[in-house]
Amino acid sequence: MQNLTSVIQKAPVYLAGLFILLFHGCSEQSRPPHSEIRMVRDTLHGVVVEDPYRWLENWKDPEVKSWSESQNHHARAYLDKLPHVEDIRARVTEIYQFASPSYSKLCWRNNRLFALKYQPPLNQPILIVLSNPDQPESEKVILDLNTFDPTHRTSLDWYEPSPSGELMAVSLSQGGSEKGDLYIFDINTGQRVDEIIPWVNGGTAGGDLAWLADESGFYYTRYPRQGERPDSELDFYQQVWFHRMGDASASDSYIIGKDFPKIGEIRLEIKHPSNDLLVTVQYGDGGTFAFYLVKPDGNWEQIADYPDEIVEMRFGPSKTFLLLSMKNAPNGKILLLPVSTPDHARARLLIEESNDAIVSVFGKHSKIVCTENYIYVTYQLGGPSEIRVFDNQGNRQTDPEILPLSSINELIPLNDNQILFSNSSYIHPKVWYRFNPETNKTEKTAISSESLVDYSDTQVTREYATSEDGTSVPVNIIKLKSLTLDGTHPTILYGYGGYGISQSPSFSSIRRIWIEQGGIYAIANLRGGGEFGEEWHKAGMLIQKQNVFDDFAAAMQYLIEAGYTNPERLAIRGGSNGGLLMGAMITQHPELFKTTVSTVGIYDMVRVEISPNGQFNIPEFGTVKNPDQFSALYAYSPYHHVIDGTSYPAVLFMTGANDPRVDPMQSRKMTARLQAASATAAPILLRTSSNTGHGGGTPLSDKIEEDTDQYSFLFYQLGVNYRKAGN
Repeated sequence: MQNLTSVIQKAPVYLAGLFILLFHGCSEQSRPPHSEIRMVRDTLHGVVVEDPYRWLENWKDPEVKSWSESQNHHARAYLDKLPHVEDIRARVTEIYQFASPSYSKLCWRNNRLFALKYQPPLNQPILIVLSNPDQPESEKVILDLNTFDPTHRTSLDWYEPSPSGELMAVSLSQGGSEKGDLYIFDINTGQRVDEIIPWVNGGTAGGDLAWLADESGFYYTRYPRQGERPDSELDFYQQVWFHRMGDASASDSYIIGKDFPKIGEIRLEIKHPSNDLLVTVQYGDGGTFAFYLVKPDGNWEQIADYPDEIVEMRFGPSKTFLLLSMKNAPNGKILLLPVSTPDHARARLLIEESNDAIVSVFGKHSKIVCTENYIYVTYQLGGPSEIRVFDNQGNRQTDPEILPLSSINELIPLNDNQILFSNSSYIHPKVWYRFNPETNKTEKTAISSESLVDYSDTQVTREYATSEDGTSVPVNIIKLKSLTLDGTHPTILYGYGGYGISQSPSFSSIRRIWIEQGGIYAIANLRGGGEFGEEWHKAGMLIQKQNVFDDFAAAMQYLIEAGYTNPERLAIRGGSNGGLLMGAMITQHPELFKTTVSTVGIYDMVRVEISPNGQFNIPEFGTVKNPDQFSALYAYSPYHHVIDGTSYPAVLFMTGANDPRVDPMQSRKMTARLQAASATAAPILLRTSSNTGHGGGTPLSDKIEEDTDQYSFLFYQLGVNYRKAGN
């Protein structure tokens, strides 16, 4: 009787799904384009590795492009006929084009606030300057990418204002390629000055710039020019060069970098007025760093090397460096080092290690900043984060007030020891606060974001799954307060788990589309991230990578066993390293979920390192040249564990043709293999965008289409009969 009652209770859900299947069933039967098998066999460490679709790696081959176009046609024929697709597109557009601006990547320079302003419905952000964060009406436009390039394919990689705030350096790239050229603009006139310097930024090592105090020139990152190295090495060997304003870039001078690793990634920070230059070099993407101090005369000395476990260094109060060290402190401790004695061994402890992990960021926007008398440090709390305030002697002070279960996104030091910081949660949009340590006041500023959607009917709970080895894995669950746990709700589980990147609470207005239809959205804090410090990261990298997949599978099991959903109503999502996670779930646990959307993912772990950025990934994943690492890579490589005749879930693969971080051939090969192997009529689709890359710089119009496709696909696959908002 109990089972019969359960069936009756769930009947409306199942009938809705059946109706959609009957309505749209013919599309399930359409066959994908044929992918010819051209088997290649390699023997690695005594193991024969089969590769039936290696020919799909060569994007220069017209046959491969024709195959990709056929796959796009197949995907569009399916996606464009999904039920309610126009209603979903209208809702996605409505939310994205809501008029409230948002501000990010702020920089305070000479009593002015610089920012990227995102103003829907514009496709690209606007680079602006404000008098202060309480006067958005004081905005002056420096560069509007929407008028600079009417095709909307130019994106801004990074910007750096000069010390006076009168000049602006920006790296601009095309179509998501991240191959950026350097432009200098006069902030007062908006006109370009000086010449364009090519290729200062890339999708492999990124890029950076640092101005001299008198603005007569700047240091910048430079990739090899054509002819300086073989074409196959032009994405590597980044160096630091110097440009003097008004001179031809051909006469720029080399500063440092010839002895850096092939996969070195460089960031620059300069101290004014001394013009001492701090050069940070990361070894690939693996989280180990070396640091160099370059004096104005060009002489340099090394401060710390990769084995020293210093993961971040910044200019600190007065004439000092702040060092974030993991040496015998996996959660991080902060050291103080005089610039006059730049040897990390002479640094003294300033802030000791705590039970929570200090957040380290490789780039312009550190989450450790200092003012004249205070040091502000961001700590990870297993996903959520917070700011802790210390004086210059390392004594704890009063902390700013923040939202519950939230994250700190950016910290910007201002005058008078104050800071700006942005704070958001899963259900609260980003707010920019000003904090004054002298009065302990936290005040909302006028550049805070608003949202069209309202999450007041929504709750967030933080629960825990138990992984294969007994590890407790946090799962953050977002749902309507009114939902009862009857095991029937359509649910999306998202994961990443890599590079020490933490999945912190973040607001998404577009996620409301799922929640308002009665869906549940969950985010797992997997090993490989940085939520619980470097040990948590290490437990999910190199030969320990399988832990990440076990953690995610445990999260799926938890959502099912706790009564949130069931395998027929569960979807999973991930991108990039999270796309690898999706591939592993497809091949390791296809029975646990109904469908997945996997974006810009990695699937052939044996061939990752043949791509330029794949070599930068070796410190995180390992290399097939090492026998133990090869064994681990091959053991979970999704492409090599697709089994003919298996009932695989429905899959939507999404990639960008210009992706410099994950070669789109990864998606092509995995698509072909799954289409050939799957024993069901569930669709295996590949959507390739010709004008985008890994995601950065994607125009708003493209984002609307991407999300329309994703949500239309997920609603249909999970049997959700989409209702217009308010109906």
